[in-house]
Amino acid sequence: MRVFFTGGSGKAGKWAIRHLQEQGHYVVNADRVPSGLDCSELLIDLCDAGQVIGAMSQFTDFHELDAGTGVPTYDAVVHFAAVPRVMIGTDGECFRQNTLSTYNVIEAAVKLGIPKVIFASSETTYGVCFADGEVKPAFVPVDETHPTVPHDSYAMSKVCNEATARSFQARTGCDVYGLRINNVIEPHEYAEMFPAFVKDPALRRRNIFAYIDARDLGHMVDCCLRTDGLGYEVFNVANDDSSVGMPSDQVIARFYQGVELRGEMGANETFYANEKAKEMVGFAPKHGWRDLLE
Repeated sequence: MRVFFTGGSGKAGKWAIRHLQEQGHYVVNADRVPSGLDCSELLIDLCDAGQVIGAMSQFTDFHELDAGTGVPTYDAVVHFAAVPRVMIGTDGECFRQNTLSTYNVIEAAVKLGIPKVIFASSETTYGVCFADGEVKPAFVPVDETHPTVPHDSYAMSKVCNEATARSFQARTGCDVYGLRINNVIEPHEYAEMFPAFVKDPALRRRNIFAYIDARDLGHMVDCCLRTDGLGYEVFNVANDDSSVGMPSDQVIARFYQGVELRGEMGANETFYANEKAKEMVGFAPKHGWRDLLE
């Protein structure tokens, strides 16, 4: 597939692009800064609607000129670009950039007739991650039916983006899939970060004791590219296991007293449910911290 990818210069985007290339996809990265990857790139401001639709409808590299058949079309758009969290700049600017860029990207895609958009939403939509003080989930494991009532501008922008995406899908009938991505972990970060998480599980409370390996996130994007006809859907994206050494029953007893438990949980099962992604698009994560550290 020919894929227009935004935000490929970021932490998650680099891994996703590499994985998509390994699966045989041709990927064009649209970002404000170069990625350093071996891929075609367009340096644009996604908050400028004209630049976005222009980038999606132009040549991207010299080899595309050789056929003499005009500008090739895209099979899909993957939108990862965003201000990645609060407390980088101002809250208002985080909200502005994230919502405006998403509107511009999806609008350009549907107006150009691109049949599929995959966009990055977030674990923060559930209102736990960036809350002032401690906010517990309404129930665990947290699945896609959990209320999305965030307390911060980043998560607010992601909830707004989901509404924007759903509205464009309803109007056009194209496939639009939102990925509620949990905390992205690169392979080298297991040795750097996870010993502390094993020692002090409370460090993972705001991430609902979950994580997603960057390589498995790339796999999830590919699964969505290969699955057609779902209309609008959102998916939690996390690995199968929790990010702490403490067994699930002890996590519940210490952190989730009084929280509704929906179903039995395995000893190290994720509290950020990923069954929907497995059932609907064939998501099958295979990388994990225990393989390296236990």
